[in-house]
Amino acid sequence: MSTPADMAAQQQAAELEWIQMRKDYADMHIETTSEKLARKLKENPLVPIGCAATLGALGYGLWSFRQGRRQMSQYMMRARIAAQGFTVIALIIGVGMTYTKKDGDGKK
Repeated sequence: MSTPADMAAQQQAAELEWIQMRKDYADMHIETTSEKLARKLKENPLVPIGCAATLGALGYGLWSFRQGRRQMSQYMMRARIAAQGFTVIALIIGVGMTYTKKDGDGKK
């Protein structure tokens, strides 16, 4: 069993650890959402392009379907699949490049 003095010492040690941790991380910059978005766009600009192409093909395809233009609607749905494939490939390439860049930094 712990005595009240032991418990007080443990509590004081925990408080000191917390204070030290706050001092260690005080100079650290916390990235905002807009900064993170800008960094991600800079790292892999092909992903937003693919997303925009996918959205554009989907929107135009649905509009064509609503207008009764079946041929164009089918064409745009196929274009949407191609744009989604482009986006997935861009994601894979971006992850691979990020992974190899981090490995390269660690070897130096």
